[in-house]
Amino acid sequence: MKWLGRGVFALAVLSIAAFVTLASWEPFFAKQASYSPGKAEIYEAEIVRDEFGVPHIYGKTDPDVAFGVAIAHAEDDFFTLQDVIAMSRGRYGAIAGEEGATFDYVYHLLDARGTAERKYPELPEDTRALFEAYAAGLNHYAKANTDELKLGNLFPVNGEDVAAGFVLRQPFFYGLGNVIGPLVAGEPLQREFGPDIPGFPRDKPAPDAAEQAFLTGTHPLPWGEEAGLLGSNAWAVTPERSGGPTTLISNSHQPLRGGVAWYEFSVESEDGWHFTGANFPGSPFPFLGHNRHLGWTNTVNRPDMADVYELEVNDAGTQYRLDGEWRDLQRKTVTLPVKLGPVTLPIRREVLRSIHGPVIQNDEGYFAIRYGGIDSVEQLDAYYRLNKTTNLEEWQEQIGRMAIPSTNFVYADEAGNIAYVYNAAIPDRPELDEVRANWRGILDGTKSELIWDGPVEYEEIPKLINPQSGWLYNANNEPFTAAGEGSDLSPEDFSPVLGVERKQTNRSRRAYKLLSEAGTLDRATLERIKYDTGYEREGYIARMFADIESLEFPLRMKDAGSTGGRVQEARDLLLQWDFSADSRGSADALAYLLIRDFMSAEYQNREWPDVREKLEEAADHLFDHFGRLDPPMSDLVRLRQGDVDLPLTGGSDTLRAATTWRVDDDGRLSLVHGDSFIQWVEWPSGENAGERVFSRSIQPFGAAITRPESPHYTDQMQLFVDHKLKPVYFWRDDVLANAKRRYTVSNAQ
Repeated sequence: MKWLGRGVFALAVLSIAAFVTLASWEPFFAKQASYSPGKAEIYEAEIVRDEFGVPHIYGKTDPDVAFGVAIAHAEDDFFTLQDVIAMSRGRYGAIAGEEGATFDYVYHLLDARGTAERKYPELPEDTRALFEAYAAGLNHYAKANTDELKLGNLFPVNGEDVAAGFVLRQPFFYGLGNVIGPLVAGEPLQREFGPDIPGFPRDKPAPDAAEQAFLTGTHPLPWGEEAGLLGSNAWAVTPERSGGPTTLISNSHQPLRGGVAWYEFSVESEDGWHFTGANFPGSPFPFLGHNRHLGWTNTVNRPDMADVYELEVNDAGTQYRLDGEWRDLQRKTVTLPVKLGPVTLPIRREVLRSIHGPVIQNDEGYFAIRYGGIDSVEQLDAYYRLNKTTNLEEWQEQIGRMAIPSTNFVYADEAGNIAYVYNAAIPDRPELDEVRANWRGILDGTKSELIWDGPVEYEEIPKLINPQSGWLYNANNEPFTAAGEGSDLSPEDFSPVLGVERKQTNRSRRAYKLLSEAGTLDRATLERIKYDTGYEREGYIARMFADIESLEFPLRMKDAGSTGGRVQEARDLLLQWDFSADSRGSADALAYLLIRDFMSAEYQNREWPDVREKLEEAADHLFDHFGRLDPPMSDLVRLRQGDVDLPLTGGSDTLRAATTWRVDDDGRLSLVHGDSFIQWVEWPSGENAGERVFSRSIQPFGAAITRPESPHYTDQMQLFVDHKLKPVYFWRDDVLANAKRRYTVSNAQ
């Protein structure tokens, strides 16, 4: 039996070798970016942290400051920065398993790396210098803190890597996932701005759960279903309406943690870059905030930014027909790392591309996607230039480049100007009749006349500058309710081919009503509006309550402990609700649990939920965890981080937003997405004109969002819950007067 022993030994050796290979292949397989920045530069920055740990970064040059931004952010949240860099390298699956590999699939599908390789070298030299310095800061921190590294060979990175991350993430803010996800799964295409797209799929049932599994070749929507719920509120008020300063209120609704959670900081260089605000991990500059002259904030918009083309492909699947000629269909096999326990599996997937854009093959055929911002990295330069604008004309010049693919902009400045721009690099589609081009449906991929090139002109998109009402707002609603009666734009003035969304949110209805009813929009009035927790009985709320009222029960069930009794009691309780998520009413907790799914159905064009089923689920949850149907809402909805556990008010679609949550073991709902970074900016006017800009801000947790040992892990939570703001130290003398830590960082050694 010696041969058996030798065989077992050989099998064991092979098993060990296979395990070692699967556990270690990925870092060695990882490919570095092709772009080389050339000679290494030396950077030096000063970081001053205030009492809340917010970093204020100073440098002689803008690149010095960008280097410092990377260091400061890594000190507070290197955990998330590594995730973002892994996404930017197509390696997130090696960290996050199947979910991460979904990002990596889309990374290859959209050709994020190829776009960065082609377009990044074309950016202006000073913009590339900024990104190279930021990458150098990440590399410097990674080299000095190897014990924090999640993944081998992730660093060093360069500016091209950072640019690839922008290419990957930006399209999902306007809903590209609502096209990619259904196409991959063979489901109906849905858009935020209208009904289901006709013509697809053709008599095909929805795939079951097994068909959705990643390892069988299909991929769920990146960023999860919450991507469809990203929102925000924004307000701008002139001095005439405020009775005092020009006011800008930034009230973003983002996930409270992760790759699209806000990070607050300030920058100042001798090159003239002086700005305070917030960014997402992986950016050297703030995306919103203010400088001394002007500021802006953003809200997500959902115009029709993507077109789908059905291709005619030959039997071999190697060519597609365009204008009567056959062209080669680009096919590339990519390796997706999928971490499963201690090993990382190399999963091979094929990505396709035509002249239209990325191509997805499913049981219905081959479908190409073309979307706004495709094959461009100009947003990197545009955001940088925006940071340094000094007046409305300069600011509009940068916005007018149509380089930033999407998001509304609400603006205010020291001169008393306010503005709202429905910013979007909307495809410049030819004005063809519906027989030749149904832009809301599946397009004929054999006709090159339907392949547009670039965005529409700035003049074509909706915008409002200094409306007569003296105020502007946006709450992820259509751009035709923004400034009040007599000041709003008319939808008839804009081409339907633009695909501008025509939906309202409850937040929009409330903001419009409260702003229109107010007289002077002073600080106290604006605070009352911003923290409003009310619902209007309109839209999906009205429909949901009509369903509740129509519920019928054969007889009165006295036992509230039974399922039928709970539902009946819950229905009766809701019929007494005061339509406010302020934790004062006995039905607030029940309504909070109920509303989110109906909101999601409305905003994402999903199937309308069965109200009896949802009411039963909500009632069971409350009864199981609280023993009653009417616990205080603030006992149910919590802001939790570390050992801090605080009560919250606000709803899934109220101006004080507590949008989505996770259910903890005790049945409480821990907020994961809602009010996040808030910044309140005021430029003095009238007899106080010329005085310095003043701002306040707040974060839900603190500056060091993933550092439990830091005093700034939870130090803003109580202020956030109490509807309070902390000071922003924009001016250097204020920064130094409130400094708690001051140090220099450099890669000179």
